[in-house]
Amino acid sequence: VVIWRDGPYRVNQVLPFSAVYSWYPEKLWEFMARYEEKSGVEILAIPHNGNLSNGQMYAETVKGKRMTRDYAERRARWEPLFEVTQAKGDGETHPILSPEDEFADFETWDFGDSFGNPKENGQLQYEYARSTLMNGLRLSDKLGANPFKYGMIGSTDSHVSLSTTREDNWFGKLPNGEPSAERSSAVFVRDSKTGEARVSDWELSAAGLAAVWAKDNTREAIFDALARKEVYATTGSRLTVRIFGGWDFEPDEVERHDFARTGYARGVPMGGDLTNGPDGKAPSFMIRALRDPDNANLDRVQVIKGWLDGNETHERIYDVACSDDRAIVNRRCEREVGSTVNVADASYTNTIGDPLLTAHWVDPDFDPDQRAFYYVRVIEIPKPRWTAYDAKFYGIDLPDDVRMTTQ
Repeated sequence: VVIWRDGPYRVNQVLPFSAVYSWYPEKLWEFMARYEEKSGVEILAIPHNGNLSNGQMYAETVKGKRMTRDYAERRARWEPLFEVTQAKGDGETHPILSPEDEFADFETWDFGDSFGNPKENGQLQYEYARSTLMNGLRLSDKLGANPFKYGMIGSTDSHVSLSTTREDNWFGKLPNGEPSAERSSAVFVRDSKTGEARVSDWELSAAGLAAVWAKDNTREAIFDALARKEVYATTGSRLTVRIFGGWDFEPDEVERHDFARTGYARGVPMGGDLTNGPDGKAPSFMIRALRDPDNANLDRVQVIKGWLDGNETHERIYDVACSDDRAIVNRRCEREVGSTVNVADASYTNTIGDPLLTAHWVDPDFDPDQRAFYYVRVIEIPKPRWTAYDAKFYGIDLPDDVRMTTQ
C-alpha cells in the first residue's frame, strides 16, 4: 500500500513494483525516493499481510546476506507502519511465539503463503508484529538503526467496494464471498501442489480498521499522523484508544478532561520515543479506551512489553485495567470476564464488561539499561462471529470446526 501526502500522483506508476516487492523492497524505495525528488510529494509504504509471507516480510537477512545499517535506515524511512490485522488473518502474534499469551490465537492463519505454499515454524518470527518489534531491538543494537520500529494499523483488504468490518454486517472479502448460505463452505486457498483445500472462506475475519489521531480531517494531517505513527489498529470495532507515555504522570491525570493536553505537554503519544529518563524514574503511561458505541463492552486493557537483555529478547503481558471491578493478581485480571453470547440467536448483551476503561500504569520491572518497547491491547467481551450471524440469517447448520464466537 503506497500513500501520497499531497500533490498530483499517478497510481499506475507504482503498480509494477507490487509483484517483486517481497524480494526486492529496495527497488520500491528507490522509486519512492525518485518520485519524491521529482514531484515534491511526500510518500510512504505499508507492508501488507506479513503473516502470509513465509518468513520473508520481516527477515533479518536481505537476499541471503546480513542486513546493513543503510538498509535498516531506508526501511525505517519508507515503511513506518505495520499492517497488523486484516481479513486474511491477524498478525499481532502467534501461539508458538507467545505461549503464555491466552489471546495469541486470534484469527490465526499459519498454513503457508497466499499461493498455498506450506510454512515452517521457524518462519513465524519474521511475520508477526510482536516478534518483529523484538527483532528490531536486537538489530538496532547491532546496526545502530532499527528497521522494524513500526506503528500498527489494521486494514479491510476488501475487494467488494464496501468497508463493512462489523461481525453483524460483513460483506466478505471478494465478490464470490458476499453474503449467501453457501459462502462459509467455499474454499479460499488451495495447496499449491495437491490442490487440496487449505483455507475455507469461514476462516476469513471481518477485517480491521486503521485509526489515526490527526489534527484535522485532511489528507495532509492524516498523512502526517501516519508518518509519526500516532495510529492504532482495530479488528473491526470502532474503539477509541489513546495512550501517552512520560516520566512523571500522576494517577489522577488520566481522569482529567484535558488529559491529552497533559500527555502532549509532558510526554509522547503513541508512536513516540521515551528517552533520557530521570535517574530513578520508570516510564508511566496514561491509557484511555472507549468501546464502539454500537458494539461490545470492554473486558480489559493490557500493556505488552518487549525488551532486550544482552542479545536475548523477552516479552511480558500486564493487565492494567479490568472491567467489572476485577482485581489484578500476578499481572492478570483475577478471573475471566465471562460470556453472554447466544450462538443460536447470534446475540449477546453488554451486561458484563465496561464501556470505558482507564489506567495509569508505571512499569514495575523497568531497567534503564535495557532497550524496550510498549504497546497497548484492548480486549472486548466475547460476541458472535460473522459466521454465527450467517447461520441464523440463512437458517443453516455449520460444521463443528467453524468458529462461532470471537473476542
